[in-house]
Amino acid sequence: MTKTPISIEADLEQSADERQFFAQQKTRSAKASASPDRSAEAHYHGHRDRLRARYREQGDQALADYEILELILFRLIPRRDTKPIAKALLSRFGTLAGVFGAPLNLLQEVKGVGESVALDLKLIATATQRMLKSDLRNKQVLSSWSAVIDYCHAAMAHETKEQFRILFLDKRNSLIADEVQQQGTIDHTPVYPREVVKRALELSATALILVHNHPSGDPTPSRADIKRPS
Repeated sequence: MTKTPISIEADLEQSADERQFFAQQKTRSAKASASPDRSAEAHYHGHRDRLRARYREQGDQALADYEILELILFRLIPRRDTKPIAKALLSRFGTLAGVFGAPLNLLQEVKGVGESVALDLKLIATATQRMLKSDLRNKQVLSSWSAVIDYCHAAMAHETKEQFRILFLDKRNSLIADEVQQQGTIDHTPVYPREVVKRALELSATALILVHNHPSGDPTPSRADIKRPS
């Protein structure tokens, strides 16, 4: 039997050709799979640029609520289309105030919102409350009643449990302190007059504003509310 001579050089060349062929296939596959991602990324980055330009040139009146929320989410979620997340948040909580007032655990139930995003949204809400509260400092609170209402609404309107809050005033009716004295259930919070008076004496307060919220959203005083002051 005659054996066919084996060429080592031919085998090496064939092996090299095969490796080159498969390497080219992988490169083409990677380019094909990467192309849609880059296209999508370019799409929402272009959208972000247009939205920022519209806000810069025309102000907030030119934007819907979900677009305002998008502008905020751009910073918090840099590599994702945030329009669906903004719309989902508004769908869940109803308004911008509802979004920023929502508890951390409920914010994180919305798809695309993790702990860090939820914390940043709450930080914005805290900054807003501090801003409104600063408007009451060194002012006669009773002559700035609308500012008091705005602050209390921002601080309490979206709480899921009733709170009993006290604004302590000095003899000029300027704000000394703002404290949540009690937190109750969804439809009740206890009030202890002795503790209210004790704290007022500690702060040398000469006047008080007593505030509590209704998580149900109905501002109508309950029987307990009407009876409580007596």
